[in-house]
Amino acid sequence: MAIVDIIMPQMGESIAEGTLSKWLKKAGDEVKRDEPIFEISTDKVDAEIPAPAAGVISEIIVHEGETVAVQTVVARLETDKARVTEKTEAAETQEAEAQEKVAKPAAASMAATSAAAASGGPPPKIESMPAASTTGHPSPAAASSSSRGNGNSFEDRVRTRSSPLVRKIAAEHGLDIAALQGTGIAGRVTKKDILGFIESGAPAPSRMASMHAPGGPPDTAHGPMPEPWPGDTVEPMSKMRALISDHMIASRRTSAHVTSFMEIDLTRVARIRSRKRAEFEAATGLKLTYLPFIIASVVKGLQAFPIMNSSVAGRSIIYRKPINIGVAVALDWGLIVPVIRNAEDLSLAGITKSLNDLASRARAKRLSPEEVQDGTFTITNPGVFGSLMGAPIINQPQVAILGIGTIEKRAKVLTGADGEDTIAIRTCAYFSISFDHRIIDGAVADQFLAFVKKTLEEYPESGV
Repeated sequence: MAIVDIIMPQMGESIAEGTLSKWLKKAGDEVKRDEPIFEISTDKVDAEIPAPAAGVISEIIVHEGETVAVQTVVARLETDKARVTEKTEAAETQEAEAQEKVAKPAAASMAATSAAAASGGPPPKIESMPAASTTGHPSPAAASSSSRGNGNSFEDRVRTRSSPLVRKIAAEHGLDIAALQGTGIAGRVTKKDILGFIESGAPAPSRMASMHAPGGPPDTAHGPMPEPWPGDTVEPMSKMRALISDHMIASRRTSAHVTSFMEIDLTRVARIRSRKRAEFEAATGLKLTYLPFIIASVVKGLQAFPIMNSSVAGRSIIYRKPINIGVAVALDWGLIVPVIRNAEDLSLAGITKSLNDLASRARAKRLSPEEVQDGTFTITNPGVFGSLMGAPIINQPQVAILGIGTIEKRAKVLTGADGEDTIAIRTCAYFSISFDHRIIDGAVADQFLAFVKKTLEEYPESGV
């Protein structure tokens, strides 16, 4: 009989903790491999986590409602079929677990911070935030036990959960780890990062002053806390809602947001879709919607303008090689952004299949951790609810997000070959591109959106 540790998985590249929201099994229950055993909540996803092996749950360590760091053992499983690969995986995560043990006091503080967030304050964020530059911009970071109530952001707490060696080097040189650029998991500052900074001879960075009063919580930043009136209903935020709240605020503080809008004529796509729909559905078993056409066109745009598929790392720009398209999916309990990986390698049918599969499993809480991370560009489609246009917030650490307004028929003035103007009924939608003005100029963002517009308005019928 062997013991297999069941750990809190990492549901996004910058997620440093998760809340165990519900146990689907109890101690003593027999489980099959890949059978869902508990649910977790992060700012990215509510997900059911499967058993790593078949066996009997011998011990439950983390209880419902508790927030713990990733890689924390939440339960143990007795099995006589423990595999060698599980030992290998444990060895590969040994260093990460060691860092979590060093930061044990921090984990308690993080849990307290998350509990406070559930009653109105925003805890951790989603995909990793751009790291702080050495000039003192806000940065992603990990827990510090002194962060509760002192105005420190979650990003700072992630970063400061570094190895003992890194903290020792920082102390010897009088450096604030939270103000440094980190390249490790979730923006952690590694030995290479801190030694590289010291060797560069740059002046010691200092963190930006808190926007709220010393020792004051974020809730007081913009005025007094509202009080409930007689008859009001007070309900704590869900874990996902609180974390989304924090991520949205952090993104606005990190990126210099600018949004451009263009109206795109989708009449040609509508006609192709109408002609090809029956044939496509018969061949694939999938419904042909507008979104796959849009995703395919965006992929071409990202290939033509690679800056739109990048991330900011301090004073460097990371140009991402793969094109991983995140598509926002609205859920009854929040929002999730599953990722279509390597979309540049997929046909329209492949994009459609991937999109439908991810969306359906997102609603059923069946997404795996890797399916909600490593996005390089996000598309959100509020138009399905009738919204004409919007200015979405960038999904960190990406640098741009595309918004799609409602697709509807409109009267448009068209100029014919003879120069005469006529009024015609066209299928149109307003598209928006919110971009990070730190590295993307307005001209480039508009050229990208114009490229997507042209690609959709001239979409080849052979592309289906």
